Amino acid sequence: MADNPYRLGLISDTHGLLRREAVEALRGSELIIHAGDVGDAKILEELRKLAPVVAVRGNVDTQKWARTLPLTTVAEAGAVLIYVLHDVNALDLNPAAAGFRLVVSGHSHKPGKIERDGVLYINPGSAGPRRFQLPVSVARLNVAQEPWNLEFVDLEAGEK
Repeated sequence: MADNPYRLGLISDTHGLLRREAVEALRGSELIIHAGDVGDAKILEELRKLAPVVAVRGNVDTQKWARTLPLTTVAEAGAVLIYVLHDVNALDLNPAAAGFRLVVSGHSHKPGKIERDGVLYINPGSAGPRRFQLPVSVARLNVAQEPWNLEFVDLEAGEK
């Protein structure tokens, strides 16, 4: 891992499926954050071939291997302190008061971002099997300089 990672790959809700398009979209990341509902330990192994991985347990991660994953964790990128959890509705602290600048979560399968009290909340969406009519996506975030560069990547952009 870069001593001070700036290029982050954000992924969530793989539910046991790591698409080739997700791997390609995350290539070049210096740190990958998986916000839960991994579904299979092999997914984290494959992501670790690209970059160090920080991952949390989601509600479908009930297998024995997944019990080693924390429900929440903290990561750093540059000078940015990041709080990671699966479901943002389970947030158990005030991120701004705790010094976090970024919260990464999944669960809803809906990619999005919102800023509140100086904290950026990002959900990269679901990278696994399609659910309803929601997009299949990951996100890339570069925190090297402000404003941060955030990009959502539609993994099915070439498919119809």
